[in-house]
Amino acid sequence: MATHLITGVAGFIGSSIARALLDRGEQVRGVDNLATGKRENIAEIAHSIDFREADLLDLEAMKLACRGVDWVFHQAAIPSVPKSVLDPLGSNQANVDGTVNLLIAARDAKVRRVMYAASSSAYGDTPTLPKHEQMTPNPISPYAVAKLASEHYMISFYRCYGLETVCLRYFNIFGPRQDPTSPYSGVLAKFITQMLRGEQPTIFGDGGQSRDFTYIDNAVSANLLAAQAPAAKVAGKVFNVATGTRADLNETFEILKKLTGYSGTVKHAPEREGDIKHSLADITLAREGFAYEPKVNFEEGLKRTVEWYRGEGKAAGA
Repeated sequence: MATHLITGVAGFIGSSIARALLDRGEQVRGVDNLATGKRENIAEIAHSIDFREADLLDLEAMKLACRGVDWVFHQAAIPSVPKSVLDPLGSNQANVDGTVNLLIAARDAKVRRVMYAASSSAYGDTPTLPKHEQMTPNPISPYAVAKLASEHYMISFYRCYGLETVCLRYFNIFGPRQDPTSPYSGVLAKFITQMLRGEQPTIFGDGGQSRDFTYIDNAVSANLLAAQAPAAKVAGKVFNVATGTRADLNETFEILKKLTGYSGTVKHAPEREGDIKHSLADITLAREGFAYEPKVNFEEGLKRTVEWYRGEGKAAGA
């Protein structure tokens, strides 16, 4: 039986991939240093996975983690633009040095393929919409630079060593288990939990900024499809993972008012450094490369996410 390694397995996306693999009867090994991941995200599947508390900066631990592994889903990161602006060195160490360690370990262990959680932040604030993979990257924040640098490392390890790598540029992933209390969390997790509690949410800027919000099931599906696609179609390449649609924060707030029953207003604060204005993906290459199609649209994803935070989320203390 094949073994799948997930870095950042205790995180929002990593734990979701782990569940999907377990549902298929696969063997799962996971590593996480628990800096941003949470044990409760994997509590009910802990008995079913080989979990190792380890840091990507520990090369020997990564070599042990990659031993006997067929596929790697590299989700571990410090996923924060504001944090990277305050601490560019720490962001670089976690998101670039850690990635290089993992690639070395995967190469030496003869792993078949690495799927990398790349970021749409690589595109920056260029006015062209939708964003497509042939565009010249224009990263703004240190976080975006670090994620893009790791993309180049992924591609170079394929070209230099033959290690198959696939870079999946995520566009604003959201859904159950995203930590609303974390400074790294996405806007939707914060909005939903605040509005369920009757608290006033904050929009940074005028609310006209738009995002290609992508429900977690779509990201999970993209990873599993990319793992099984023919190497000729995906190895050493970059793909957008999104829905190909967008919503601005003002209209998102209005949808969430209906779903949560919130009757208040939203407050506005100054725009944050490093944030981009608009985001929309062209997902043509993913469709062609590994037959990707969004499974869940934005409003249905919001509905499922609100239901989770209203139920299980409250039980988990969210």
